[in-house]
Amino acid sequence: MPNPLAYLMLAAWPFITVVLFRRYEPSRALIISLLGGYLFLPEPPAAFDLPLFPPFTKHSLPAMTAFFILLFSKDQEFRILPENRIAKGLVLVFIFSPIFTVLNNGESITWGLTYIPALGIKDAIALPMQQFLLLLPFLLARQLLSTRDTQQELLTAIVIGGLVYSVLMLIEVRLSPQLNNWIYGYYQHFFGQSIRFGGFRPVVFLYHGLWVAFFAMTAAVSALALWRMSEGKSRSKYLFIGLYLSAVVVLAKSFGALLFLMALVPCVVLLGRMTQINLAIALAALTLAYPNLKAVDLVPQDAILAQFDKIDEDRGNSLRFRFMNEDALLERAMDKPAFGWGSWGRNQIYDQVTGELVTVSDGRWIIVFGVYGWVGFLAEFGLLTLPIFLLWQQARRLSETQITPLIAPMSLILAFNVFDMLPNATLTPLTWLMAGALTGYAERLRHRKTEQRKRTYEMKWRPIL
Repeated sequence: MPNPLAYLMLAAWPFITVVLFRRYEPSRALIISLLGGYLFLPEPPAAFDLPLFPPFTKHSLPAMTAFFILLFSKDQEFRILPENRIAKGLVLVFIFSPIFTVLNNGESITWGLTYIPALGIKDAIALPMQQFLLLLPFLLARQLLSTRDTQQELLTAIVIGGLVYSVLMLIEVRLSPQLNNWIYGYYQHFFGQSIRFGGFRPVVFLYHGLWVAFFAMTAAVSALALWRMSEGKSRSKYLFIGLYLSAVVVLAKSFGALLFLMALVPCVVLLGRMTQINLAIALAALTLAYPNLKAVDLVPQDAILAQFDKIDEDRGNSLRFRFMNEDALLERAMDKPAFGWGSWGRNQIYDQVTGELVTVSDGRWIIVFGVYGWVGFLAEFGLLTLPIFLLWQQARRLSETQITPLIAPMSLILAFNVFDMLPNATLTPLTWLMAGALTGYAERLRHRKTEQRKRTYEMKWRPIL
């Protein structure tokens, strides 16, 4: 169980966030608060669980505090909904569709000795609040991180966070994942999953070693993206950091993160901006289509497993386990395809006699699909991928000098993160920050094109008038 320090840190973070907003510009304060909270605060079960409210954790407290600061700020106008109609609709569906999930799950469930109650009025209140808190980093980033300078600050902060975390990661590679246990009094996952290739993979203060490796990969790619756009002495600095963090990814012993690193680095270093965005669109489209492909048995699972078995038998078995659970959970989800089974583990499968849980939900997509159905899946994954499509729509007719060079690598990082949510549940506040920042930049491009059309029209008709 978490020790008092874990709860003290959670309780102190809103006050730290207030200090950050008083000391720095809102964009920088938001980045430090959310990224620092994600990296260094304790994971659940460390949380404040109040009646009628969803648990307040490190994933929600920093964003909630920032939201109220901006909401009551006299100097900062806060527009909560996106301007794009599709994005606006997805936000509203994402937040309020759980109400229909509750209405569609008024029956209790019994699996052997396990009894799961029906969803009721408390869930109809708590679930939309939980969705709103989950989405807050997206809404805040759309407002505050929509410019080239703020996006550069975001990538720089990720690189700095990666450097700090690399020290902690190397400690755990050598001594085993113990930092969370030493500082906060508990281990946040199953220790056996941290043993890989005759050594340890680091977990630090995140949920799982996969999350740590993915963050290190993101930091390495961010450093190389900054290297490509930098000039002078900073170029060699970012190149060295990128190579160093790439080595740390290897030591993190995560096969998926290593594959992503090997795919992303050549794209970020060699390809043009629109080519990178086009690749991000292809990956985002594949992710959105995956549940349909899975449902009609068009995912070549056997061929994929055969390739993984050739590379590493353990990784092949791990992926085989995921596919097996996906198939079982998808079959159950299709019993309530529109709005899902709701919370409290109602989407899972249990032993008919003992009532013990027999399925494991690894991928974020199958979790969302089982809990909130097609509507919830399309709302969440639509919000995460829509920014890439909006950027393509606004930037495809502009020269590369007219768009910031950062949106291309950010689009790729976001697309790979969403794609990783097929086998893993690696949705973090950082994911939402990038999606929100790209959405805000797409809105800026749209405003710029509208203003250009107005000026062209005025210049054309001014002599006549």
